[in-house]
Amino acid sequence: MSDKPIYFSGLNGLRAIAAIAVVISHTTVALKSFNLNPYILGVSNFGKPMVLSLAPYGVSMFFCLSGFLITYLLLAEKKVSSISIKKFYMRRLLRIWPLYYLYIFIVILVMIIYGLSVDINSLLFYMFFSANIVAFFRPGLLLLTHYWSLGVEEQFYLFWPWIIKKLDKYLVIFCATSIIFLIGLKLCLHVFFSNSILERFLHITRFQSMIIGGLGAILFFKKNNYFLKLFNNKIIQSLAWLVILLSAVNSFHIASVIDQEIISFVALILIIGQIKITNRIINLENKFFDYLGKISYGIYIIHPLLIFLLSKFIFFKNKLIINYFIIYFLVLLLTIIISDLSFRYFEKFFMNLKKKFVIVNSSSSKP
Repeated sequence: MSDKPIYFSGLNGLRAIAAIAVVISHTTVALKSFNLNPYILGVSNFGKPMVLSLAPYGVSMFFCLSGFLITYLLLAEKKVSSISIKKFYMRRLLRIWPLYYLYIFIVILVMIIYGLSVDINSLLFYMFFSANIVAFFRPGLLLLTHYWSLGVEEQFYLFWPWIIKKLDKYLVIFCATSIIFLIGLKLCLHVFFSNSILERFLHITRFQSMIIGGLGAILFFKKNNYFLKLFNNKIIQSLAWLVILLSAVNSFHIASVIDQEIISFVALILIIGQIKITNRIINLENKFFDYLGKISYGIYIIHPLLIFLLSKFIFFKNKLIINYFIIYFLVLLLTIIISDLSFRYFEKFFMNLKKKFVIVNSSSSKP
């Protein structure tokens, strides 16, 4: 095992932004459960509440981050020794599965307590990390709809470590070709077979977003000068932050059908900007963002249940502005508190077990 831990500055901050974006977005959609108006900020280009786009954009940022970090660690492992596929999957299992299944168990209990029906056929897909498949044909299970993204990630990592292990000098070509092919296919399907099952599959199962992160990791690992000069550039960094700002108010739609892929490239630009430090526009390397980034998995998993439970106890008689602030504040506060407890007293136990299967040491905290 490599002794010196790999640490990337500012990436916990990007995790925090992505996670909080998803929570805010889902809270906005649920405002009607509190007798509040989800359209208070206006209507988006698609007739949805404003800031709704934060959730899918936040997930695309997560995908890109995941693709970058996992790929970089696999390349570092490959440099030290041969990639151990078994140990890779044990690390994934110990980090993702415990909270994933605990939350499902708690959700089922809550649904039984409130007399809500549980679709067993759909639940089986969730149990086997296939929630994205359910999304093609029917509405997702209550309080578990966000699990589609976890299914996408686990499916991607069924084959990705094998590709990193087997390919060497052709990795960049493979990634670039795959991205171009998948984006091109998505555009063609949108033009000729709009709203087809295959188009929805490519939109939901965003392997291309993770490959974009993976390609960035490969070029960064190889210290590719052209890549670094382009992505670690103050003008490019400024434009990337502008896109994030516009997406926060649902005003970013250059080419709606591939907006998620554009956001993934934007996320990659921000990743490089944070790591390289020299041309940072916004510094995300601080204790607050670092803390939120560490517990971001719990934040993403837990927040829908907390929104639901709050809606059972809070119902406003009027739509005063202060009531909106109360809901956002309570959702964020409770989500952070419960996620912190989960991280300290549940997830950390399995993370310590994960160390037995680590070849290249990495850290989510500054050494």
